[in-house]
Amino acid sequence: MTAETEVLGELRRLRARLPQLTGVLAATADGLVLAQDTADVEAEGVAALTAAALGVALRLADATDRGGFRELLIRGERGYVATYAAGNSAVLTLLAQERINVGRLHLEARRSGARIGELVDHALERLEHA
Repeated sequence: MTAETEVLGELRRLRARLPQLTGVLAATADGLVLAQDTADVEAEGVAALTAAALGVALRLADATDRGGFRELLIRGERGYVATYAAGNSAVLTLLAQERINVGRLHLEARRSGARIGELVDHALERLEHA
């Protein structure tokens, strides 16, 4: 099983645990889609915007001495966009309905982000040693 297949499986399990999610994607920190399960949005565009937002979030965290990036939450009139660190080189971005329990969103996304980070970081290590 490839890392991409395993990441996609984790994204689907996350959606099953949080039915209020309308889209999920894992991407590299520079905006390359690794796996996605989105219907109503263009995953590549969301990944690119996530990379841009991540750049600003990293600079803001650094400028305010808050430490390394962990997560970013945007609340709009019709729901949420949440981005979580996923290991050393990836991010997990979730699109959620307005009625989602934000505490549960954080709990489940942090777990999935950690798992996806392990998968991606391990795959990158294998590539570096090949």
